[in-house]
Amino acid sequence: MITIIIIVITSLISFLAFNNRALLDKLIFYSPAVKEGGWYRFFSYGLLHADLTHLFFNMFTLYLFGRAIEDVFVNSFGSGFGVLFYLLLYILGLPASILPSYIKEKNNNQYRSLGASGAVSAIVFSYMLIYPMQGIGLLFIPIYLPAFLFGIIYIAVSVYLEKKQAGNINHLAHITGGVFGILFMFTVFLIFGGVNIFSFFINNIQVSSLKDLIQFGR
Repeated sequence: MITIIIIVITSLISFLAFNNRALLDKLIFYSPAVKEGGWYRFFSYGLLHADLTHLFFNMFTLYLFGRAIEDVFVNSFGSGFGVLFYLLLYILGLPASILPSYIKEKNNNQYRSLGASGAVSAIVFSYMLIYPMQGIGLLFIPIYLPAFLFGIIYIAVSVYLEKKQAGNINHLAHITGGVFGILFMFTVFLIFGGVNIFSFFINNIQVSSLKDLIQFGR
């Protein structure tokens, strides 16, 4: 239910901002405004989207992967702490993903950023850590790769596109959001669950590979 609530709130505010320039300017990530005390923009920019397509892809991705990670947290830590950890993963993913961009562009008065992509990346990479061998593909393209391999390719492509400054997309936020998701999962599960999530990740890959080898042998 928390995933659905996030989607509803984000969609509602995004829709309102589509036709309300004042609201957009108030919430968007804008470096000069941040330096003047608008720290809340490290969070509020994730409630905005450029258009319906941008909003749909982010919220659809969150719906697909967020529900699974929400269940992982609740099943691992109970409904109280589980929900809290899930919310922290998403909410803290917003400033964590935009911070490198702010450091890079803090003196650029033309720089603006919006969208929940960084926080959604944190959710997606958390999913890859828990379900590394689950097939993941692109929307409308029936080609699936193991989640961990998809993540490696995604990071590599994002690094390349960031260096090329391709398109009007904050590829750096995607990268740092994903890295934050992995580190957050490792920290929470190690401290509060006594589980080394990296060992869990590697074991899942090894077990799945062994099953495939046995099946192939048959």
